[in-house]
Amino acid sequence: MDGEGRRIAFGSRCHYCQSSPVFRHYAARITERLAERYAGHPALAMWHIGNEYIGFGCHCDASVTHFRRWLADRYGTVEALNDAWGTAFWGQRYDSFDHVGTPAARSRTVSGPNPGQLLDFARFSDAAALECYRAERDIVRRHTPELPVTTNFMGSFKHLDYWRWAAEEDVVTLDVYPGPQDQEGPLLAACNFDLMRSLRGGKPWLVLESATGRNLTDVRNHARPAGQLRPRSLQAVARGADSVMFFQWRASRAGAERFHSAMVPHGGTRTRTWREVTTLGKDVARLAELSGGVRDRADVAVVLDWESWWALEGPDHPANDLRFTDRLLDHYRPLWDANIAVDFVRPHSDLSAYRLLVVPNLYLVDDAGADNITEYVRAGGHLLMSYFSGIVDEHDRVRSGGHPGAFRDLLGIEIDEFAPLRPGETCGLRHAGHTGTAVEWQDVIDLAGAEALAAYTDGELKGGPAVTRHRFGTGTATYLGTSPDRETLRRLVLDCVTGAGVTPAPATPEGVEAVRRRAADGTEHLFLLNHTTDEVTVDLGSGLSQPVDLLADDPQIAATGRLRLPPYGVAVVRDVPRNQP
Repeated sequence: MDGEGRRIAFGSRCHYCQSSPVFRHYAARITERLAERYAGHPALAMWHIGNEYIGFGCHCDASVTHFRRWLADRYGTVEALNDAWGTAFWGQRYDSFDHVGTPAARSRTVSGPNPGQLLDFARFSDAAALECYRAERDIVRRHTPELPVTTNFMGSFKHLDYWRWAAEEDVVTLDVYPGPQDQEGPLLAACNFDLMRSLRGGKPWLVLESATGRNLTDVRNHARPAGQLRPRSLQAVARGADSVMFFQWRASRAGAERFHSAMVPHGGTRTRTWREVTTLGKDVARLAELSGGVRDRADVAVVLDWESWWALEGPDHPANDLRFTDRLLDHYRPLWDANIAVDFVRPHSDLSAYRLLVVPNLYLVDDAGADNITEYVRAGGHLLMSYFSGIVDEHDRVRSGGHPGAFRDLLGIEIDEFAPLRPGETCGLRHAGHTGTAVEWQDVIDLAGAEALAAYTDGELKGGPAVTRHRFGTGTATYLGTSPDRETLRRLVLDCVTGAGVTPAPATPEGVEAVRRRAADGTEHLFLLNHTTDEVTVDLGSGLSQPVDLLADDPQIAATGRLRLPPYGVAVVRDVPRNQP
């Protein structure tokens, strides 16, 4: 049942309530039967529980009862819930958990819902889905304790906290479907691949689903360009995957996904797709020595916290169109373009090994997370943080004392007002002699120890600071009080990279991605992936001992170290010294 009170009809997929005791009973019964039958089968290598859990927030009576029980477990007393949600406002106080319902759709209320209730319902929906996974996982583990268990993730999917989920499985697996015509498809995929590798501390992970060609997400779904399958697939291996798998094996003749691409298309083995898939299979076989290997810890970490994401995109904010994944990619893009390795972390993670910490729009943070980030900088770390960060606590209650709340002392600023720009409105921005543009957001910043790194050149805040830098302890904190244009943001991010002493990354032609990964024996490999339709040449430098391209029929690279990559070409060069590209 949705938030409007309408029962979801049968006939699609995911038509179940994850809180329903009837659903849970039969799901467990099916799992028990499967585990009994296949426990001793010689082909059984791993269990895959469910498929693409979505954490749908159901509003039926069973879900309401489950939500009340979850709230009672979380808060203990209804008084604690009232305090967390601020129910004194608008006369929403509860006398019993039995009076609490799920948050109704806005169309069913006179005004907006309680933001604390919305946040907790997102947490609850995630937790209810995880309960379903754990129940089935525990059944198969009882029958086959020696086999790994997984469920497939969907990258930067909003509704499930994959940090929590990854801790409950043995191997992280991913379904990834960047559009063939999406110019930023490699960027989005790389971001998701880095996230999957980071979820379990750098351990290898698996691509469980990808598309050989089109999927069906757009109004018009174009075929994959010839040759593109190779770099898009091996990009995952470069960033830690030990597999490249596809949905689906043979194209369906009926059903909703009958025009979804497959390894064996409707035209069978005479098709280009089949030829490219079999060629990719040979590539993967040549890279078998990488299986089980990991990539070195990056020098740069990016904070991604699901609970802050849920709260950031809640209602009744100074700007109600902020989208966290857009802001995340804005910060990730300059690093990816410069071939700088990135790990993802949580606010509570051990940050001590990182030279630079990038924090996009961390709206919600608890005291422990805020203290961890603060101490990282105090101990010598470099921080780049963007606007609307540190504003509320874990209950979505505004931190007292003024903005930016948890990070005022760290950043050395006071934010008097939030002044989002109107849609389409821009403001001039100047940084280190470069003229750029501010869009979407402006903080009204008063310096309280920080220095201005960039300033507005026109508009109401002309001359005021837009970007600041503060020396804190033995570290440095840089703060973005606006969304700069891409070129200005690139300059600011790379300025922080240089200031943090991050090792320079390999220089490659535009559109060519360079990624390092180690084999299980520690041997280093450099992946070069040409995502363009042009032939390019990459200079590996002279004086290399015996560089070998594992994917080439003639693996020896010329003594000059110059490597030619055809359109959509890929090379995997073994044992390139770290002081080379």
